[in-house]
Amino acid sequence: MSGAAEGTLLEIEDLRAGYQRGVEILQGLSLAVPAGSLTLVIGPNGAGKSTLLRTIFGFLKPLSGAIRFRGAPIGGLRPYRVKAHGIGFVPQEINTFPQLTVAENLQMGGWTLRRDRKLLAERMEKVYATFPALAERRGKRAGELSGGQGRQLSVAREMMTEPALLLVDEPTAGLAPNLVGQVYELLATARRATGATILLVDQNIEDAIPHADRVYMVNLGRIKASGPAREFGAERVRQLIQECLLG
Repeated sequence: MSGAAEGTLLEIEDLRAGYQRGVEILQGLSLAVPAGSLTLVIGPNGAGKSTLLRTIFGFLKPLSGAIRFRGAPIGGLRPYRVKAHGIGFVPQEINTFPQLTVAENLQMGGWTLRRDRKLLAERMEKVYATFPALAERRGKRAGELSGGQGRQLSVAREMMTEPALLLVDEPTAGLAPNLVGQVYELLATARRATGATILLVDQNIEDAIPHADRVYMVNLGRIKASGPAREFGAERVRQLIQECLLG
């Protein structure tokens, strides 16, 4: 791949990355995220899914390969510079400041807007309109919120800058089954409110695929299968996972 393909927001080409010298977690991974899509990355534990998101956002420096966002190279940039390009990151754990109020957390999420107080206020009101539960609790400390409300706040903080691309890492990990649907609705709400493209890593394959437009299956740091979500029926997914586990 060279340059940005038409309609492609993010391109990853032959990406290699790891946490220790000589040990590559990503071993020549390539994928493309269409603008406006919810692109889902699935695969067994240790396949490199979360490492991919961390490398895109700059927490981990790539060993080689290319990361292009809107056609511009961003591989190896520090996270604050990646964020300035229009990319947000929602980690697996609830990402809030527990001693700060909901409103203060949102202000922290919009720190790049701090010199434009009018725009900052407008974005906060938009978030409150999108998530009424947060509006009702704007004066409460984040540490007093329920788990579901905390996840809302994690996503809402990233929405403050209205990123073009939202990286979301394992949002349903450790949740009770009755809360999983709420998380996908939360992401759908964020997508509708800002028009953001979402690159989602999720272990909850069966529940995540119906919400996706495109799916990539990763195994041992490489793409094993990819295509429209409709091609990833339950039987095919079971077969692919079995192949990954058997080697």
